[in-house]
Amino acid sequence: MLLTTPVYSEEKGEGRLHLWMTDNARVHDVGPVSREGDDAAASSLLYRADKKELILLYEKKSGDSYSLVAVSLTEQLERIKSVVKAWKDMDTALNNCLSTGTVDPRIKNVCKGPVPTEGLVGFWSNSLEGNLWKDEYLGVNAMVHGGNVAGTEGGVRFQGAAAGAEWPVGNKGQFQPYHFANKKVHSCGDGDD
Repeated sequence: MLLTTPVYSEEKGEGRLHLWMTDNARVHDVGPVSREGDDAAASSLLYRADKKELILLYEKKSGDSYSLVAVSLTEQLERIKSVVKAWKDMDTALNNCLSTGTVDPRIKNVCKGPVPTEGLVGFWSNSLEGNLWKDEYLGVNAMVHGGNVAGTEGGVRFQGAAAGAEWPVGNKGQFQPYHFANKKVHSCGDGDD
């Protein structure tokens, strides 16, 4: 499913449309799609199957008048296809995960057997870049902080009282992709699960 929502600038109070995609479990922000400087709110996505073309049509406010703007999203359509492929590939890798013989570097030594993926919104394994812990499903990344944090072959190791990670979905203002995260938290296994 594709949708657009305006993201308002705190400084200017103008909305720039972002294109989002979801499979009703995971969410990916494809990025801003309206022109910079356009105060955009109402929009429609149009798909021309014969030309495989995605078009954004949105209303632009300029003073007291409104106009319609059409933008080709061909580049974003390619990104959407690559994200869908990444989601399918990660689901397959996790469903076929074994304690030995797993060759996918994203999950090597991460699981001891198949991992259910229905309803799985994100997966963080060993993709640590600085203080950014990347979601393998290309959703919301986690931020690591404090203490001694190191990427390992099987995930990320936290050492010290201040070491931890934050999944910043609850502080994203108006566009919180995972509202459930503020209501229920499930801890991960202790290694014996």
